[in-house]
Amino acid sequence: MTVLEDRIAMAEYDNESMLDEMFDRLEPDPEGYKVEIVEGTVYMSPQRDTHWEITLDIILQLGSKYRRQQLKSDVRIDYPGRLNGFATDVTLIREGAVKTEKGRWRHEDVEFVAEVISKGTAANDYGPKKAAYATAEVPVYVIADPYKGMCYVYTQPKEGDYITRTKVEFGTDIDLTGTVVDLVLKTDGFPRD
Repeated sequence: MTVLEDRIAMAEYDNESMLDEMFDRLEPDPEGYKVEIVEGTVYMSPQRDTHWEITLDIILQLGSKYRRQQLKSDVRIDYPGRLNGFATDVTLIREGAVKTEKGRWRHEDVEFVAEVISKGTAANDYGPKKAAYATAEVPVYVIADPYKGMCYVYTQPKEGDYITRTKVEFGTDIDLTGTVVDLVLKTDGFPRD
């Protein structure tokens, strides 16, 4: 290993250790809340019916094509950047992926992420989380925003950002057939807030 590779490995280890300590102090999660750490800051979001209905709708649609074991919701996955331990609303893990020694999924195995906007944490989904997903080269990132009645589809990650952004109104299909997801997500059942 080079000195640079050693320093990167040490930084990743320190990052993971710090995240582990932060999450350990937060356990158990407060009932009815989702807990995430974004750039070192702890966020607790109350779970709402609208949020859950959209999340479940996406999971059920993905479930028509992918094995249940590949679909995750509110499961911690650590992403690039300083102290990013996300509990994504919907995550699709690639076929054949295995957990780390600590029993966690690796961001390198994530093929799709969907986040449903909550008022208090919307800036994270549109900002630092989007950047972390792009840096991790997650091929498809979808934001469902029930306040705007819109979905934003991000594809083609490159250098910490997404090259392509598509805006889709609730009620319009999201065509992901040209991506690794290879299906059409229907949004006509997504409720608005």
